[in-house]
Amino acid sequence: MEACAAVLVARGKPCKNLKEAAETYRALLDYAQVFGRSAPVELEIGCGNGAFIAQLARRCPERDFLAVEVCTNVVLTAMERVMREGPSNVRFLNIPAEILPCYIAEHSIGRIYLNFSTPLPEAGREKQRLTSDRFLAIYRRLLCAGGEIVQKTDSVDFFNYSLRKFRENGFAVKDVTYDLHASEYAQENIVTEYEANFAAKGIPICRAVAVLQAE
Repeated sequence: MEACAAVLVARGKPCKNLKEAAETYRALLDYAQVFGRSAPVELEIGCGNGAFIAQLARRCPERDFLAVEVCTNVVLTAMERVMREGPSNVRFLNIPAEILPCYIAEHSIGRIYLNFSTPLPEAGREKQRLTSDRFLAIYRRLLCAGGEIVQKTDSVDFFNYSLRKFRENGFAVKDVTYDLHASEYAQENIVTEYEANFAAKGIPICRAVAVLQAE
């Protein structure tokens, strides 16, 4: 972790109670200081091994990217990848997504990426789903006017749940496909190892874009 300190901008929980932290603790990132320039900022929640965000950063050098991952051993792999592969426009937060408002200023993010979030199909775990009402309220605070959420998942049930929740929480849904790799959006898609494994097994990938509407 010490060797990756240059790309790590937040780590851990400021206090044990996540709800209290999200409401009271503030250590907002100064993007100009973090990235050394002024550019649009986008966010991936649950970056895994960093393959997606590293490739996206290389493809879009005019933008800056924040990648969130709660698991320390996983984010370490992602940070080592970015440092090895060289994109200078990625920084990491090793924190729970519940406390993103502690570090990210309101209405400062242009796009949020949710790639293969855990579906958590059990009814008792709905609040933990990254497209639940609880998390969508957080994203609404972080996104700029007209900002977007781009979701990819292999779970049709989770995808349908997400589409419904997007619409219920003030988002317009567009570019919906239940088979991304056979769709018009395939050419621009970044295929990660995780996604490639699903595709190799014949599992179609669902994708949609949710656009934040004016209140």
